[in-house]
Amino acid sequence: MKTYSSRQLTAYIAVLLTSLAALFILLTWWLSPGIFLVVVFIALFFIASYFYIMFVINKYISDKIKPVYKTIKDLPLSGKKLAEKSSDSTNLLSNVKFEVEEWAKTQMKEIERLKELERYRKEFVGNVSHELKTPIFNIQGYILTLLEGGLDDPKINLLYLKRTEKSIDRMISIVEDLESITKLESGELKLNMIRFDIVQSVKDVFEMEQWQADERKISLEIQSLPQRPVYVKADRNRILEVLTNLIVNGIKYGRKNGFVQVSFHDLDENIMVEVTDNGIGIEKKFLPRVFERFYRVDKSRSREQGGTGLGLSIVKHIIEAHNQSINVRSVVDQGTTFNFTLEKAK
Repeated sequence: MKTYSSRQLTAYIAVLLTSLAALFILLTWWLSPGIFLVVVFIALFFIASYFYIMFVINKYISDKIKPVYKTIKDLPLSGKKLAEKSSDSTNLLSNVKFEVEEWAKTQMKEIERLKELERYRKEFVGNVSHELKTPIFNIQGYILTLLEGGLDDPKINLLYLKRTEKSIDRMISIVEDLESITKLESGELKLNMIRFDIVQSVKDVFEMEQWQADERKISLEIQSLPQRPVYVKADRNRILEVLTNLIVNGIKYGRKNGFVQVSFHDLDENIMVEVTDNGIGIEKKFLPRVFERFYRVDKSRSREQGGTGLGLSIVKHIIEAHNQSINVRSVVDQGTTFNFTLEKAK
């Protein structure tokens, strides 16, 4: 339904009344010229009264609405500045309606954002406590056994001390990973951008993780090995961390007698690095969450492999800190491919 401003309504009513008054005056003049002046006076008085009343009403509305309107305009709207609009009395009500609707929309978005942050906070705290609880309880159990006489038993004292050390290492790993993510998110961790050969970096990671690959009889390969160095501009230590996480991930969840392949693709200004395995794969519905903190597709198997559940989250933060992107694609029982980009060095 079409709406009209108070000025438009006033104009339409004034035209209608003036037309009626003019018609009445003409009829009066034709029927009885003697009372013409009286009729004209009454008509003019009526029209003047109408406009005066409209003026008083508009002023009353304006005086009541303007403070509310000013308050709404002064409210912070999450950085979004509304378009400036005329604040005269004729458009005041429509302006207030517009501002209130925009304010309400912004507040709803803010409420939804806060609810999401609260959900994330609860989930994160629950995950951290759960991850730390397992090694703590293990350590407690081992130490209690040793204190209750196991320390004097040569068959179990060294074994339990080694298991305690392993649980402590797991706790340290979780804390260090959390610290890394916090620094990356807050910007405290500055990247040391240098020019280096990404192919040689992959070879270095292969060399460090060859023992894990040998245990699972998985071959580590560089597909279509470039004949020349492939130089990128990035923080080498952080990219080594990315490569290590992705390659070890492929080894842990790959098939025995399978492979982990790394390939390089020239994308004009960037180099894309792909890490592919022929392992168990990931269901499509889980792919959007693989980079979340502590998220595991197969929780029991992941803990058996000794992961903290933070590796892929750290990888994502490191790549995004380089203003680059990382993606994943996977097919169940066929394998998984992670790819990320890095700036090509000149």
